[in-house]
Amino acid sequence: MKHYLLFALVCAGAVLVSCSPKAEVFRTEGNGAVKVSRIDPTDWFVGLKDASLQLMVYGEGIRDMEVYVDGAEVDSIVRLDSPNYLFVYLNLKDARAGELPIAFCRPGSDDKTIVKYQLKQREKAGDEREGFTNADVLYLLMPDRFAQGANHPAQVEGMSTYVEDRSQPSLRHGGDLEGVRNHLDYFNELGVTALWFTPILENNSPDDHGASTYHGYATTDYYRVDPRFGTNEQYRQLIDEAHAKGLKVVMDMIFNHCGFDHPWVADLPSKDWLNLPEWLEGNNRRDESGAIYPNEKFLQTSYKITPVFDPYASEADLRETVDGWFVATMPDLNHRNPHLMTYLIQNSIWWIETAGIDGIRMDTYPYADATGMARWMKRLDEEYPNFNVVGETWVTEPAYTAAWQKDSRMTDYNSYLKTVMDFSFFDKLAKAKNEQTDAWWDGYNRIYGSLLYDYLYTDPSHVMAFVDNHDTDRFLGTAQGEFKVNKLKQALALLLTLPRIPQIYYGTEILMDGTKEVTDGNVRCDFPGGFVGDTQSAFTKEGRTPQQQDMFQWMSRLLHWRQGNETIIRGYTTQFIPWHGVYVVARRWHRNTVITVVNGTDQPATLDVARISELLDTEGSATSKQAVDIPTERKFDLSSDVALAPREALVLELQ
Repeated sequence: MKHYLLFALVCAGAVLVSCSPKAEVFRTEGNGAVKVSRIDPTDWFVGLKDASLQLMVYGEGIRDMEVYVDGAEVDSIVRLDSPNYLFVYLNLKDARAGELPIAFCRPGSDDKTIVKYQLKQREKAGDEREGFTNADVLYLLMPDRFAQGANHPAQVEGMSTYVEDRSQPSLRHGGDLEGVRNHLDYFNELGVTALWFTPILENNSPDDHGASTYHGYATTDYYRVDPRFGTNEQYRQLIDEAHAKGLKVVMDMIFNHCGFDHPWVADLPSKDWLNLPEWLEGNNRRDESGAIYPNEKFLQTSYKITPVFDPYASEADLRETVDGWFVATMPDLNHRNPHLMTYLIQNSIWWIETAGIDGIRMDTYPYADATGMARWMKRLDEEYPNFNVVGETWVTEPAYTAAWQKDSRMTDYNSYLKTVMDFSFFDKLAKAKNEQTDAWWDGYNRIYGSLLYDYLYTDPSHVMAFVDNHDTDRFLGTAQGEFKVNKLKQALALLLTLPRIPQIYYGTEILMDGTKEVTDGNVRCDFPGGFVGDTQSAFTKEGRTPQQQDMFQWMSRLLHWRQGNETIIRGYTTQFIPWHGVYVVARRWHRNTVITVVNGTDQPATLDVARISELLDTEGSATSKQAVDIPTERKFDLSSDVALAPREALVLELQ
């Protein structure tokens, strides 16, 4: 293990090369000194439980350089296939915050480059970082489509060719982080407690035939906020101000793939950095228009993730799921490469420590290598035991979803993933809203049939449910059918009272609709009032239509009531098989009872109170059969049956 004593070195001369936003080359000696172009992570922290640090150093011809460090132990040096990468593994057990000098020396020569690498003190211990829980309601928004700040640039220099055109659903529209920050009070007014942004990291890919990476799922720099959204500093400012207003922030990450224009693709650190990169060899990759076209060696994923847990899965199916590329423009990362996985693990830790995020949503979770992802989750769980990560697990059967949850009894594999997404609830609800609830299978029998499998989950309170999101049709679709808004209220009444972590998609509160039939952009429309020139602003009561205001008020009352509500957060659940079209779910905690009632038919129906008498025959005051509907503040006497309008929803709290 070598060390290079640098205490005597002083900063002589101007900075010659900026190798990252943090680290600086402050001295070069000799004409043959290597150029350090970049180091990831850009800086790091002392005091982590795991004292190891991988530095990915990039520079022309740097692979064969010798490395000397003062202030930390060099555990190992890894040299892979590309001559332009060098991996330096450090042990920071005894390191102190401050500048860490690192010297890169050409073998057999006195030529060297010395970098000042920054080590920082942590703001708080890992166990002090609290993640989102089932006490929260997540509000999912797309920064490009939500709101634009006053200083938004018309064009950002240095970025690949792009156009901001709000008339085109698949191009950038120009929303940014400043626009979101300007509306933090709106989220408080609505009553949500956590914000989930679709990815905000750099997506520096050129527009392609009317399409762009406005969505953020094609990362080209894991350590940089996309400058069209803002800066790393603005992201931190937004989070700090959100925290001051009682709002948490969840960061969307993508480990399964990166963007085609990530520097890795042009210069792979190793031959196995990507899954199935063979089609890139000897290929121009883009046609004259700039479009990416695959050849016969290209393999796209099947989008069927069931083979990961299928005990009878063929090797062909499993390979297609895990190793196939999501699309040709999103190279599939190989998480079986330990250096790549370490890079991604460190990146998530860096954002937790640097930006102060309160959770992570991991995109396309089962498409990645399961062992590598479990390694990531175990590391985060050890460092941040109270943090939370939710993984996108898009299969509509509870048994599959439950197997992905941490400590699942369903499989010998432990994912260490605390929270999973409830696609079963979403799927069953999408069918139920178009059916009449009968005596057996249709309508809300589907929701009953989904919830009854909660015994499969290690912890149902760590399941995130939703009625729609950025990858699905909006709940309202497009056709304005009878009872449509009532059906939405039914869906939300269940979502916000079930033993789940609820997620709401932006604009639901003002009746935004749309389908993916033509393009995904049609379910990702701009929030009215977020952009200069909008003729309507739904951010204010005065700017909403009467129908929008009715929906906003209905949701807001329910959301504010839910905040800190121990019956919803901790209460145990009782559900009743739908009876004469009426579905009932109750939550009880100590002497408090909440009863959610939905009429799953297009006809008037009746809540048979005798059938739910076990909820009413409780010890307590003589008025225990008096109830109030939280969203409307209407009062009900449950000593007799309750008439229900077609598709009516009630959230009754016993008084």
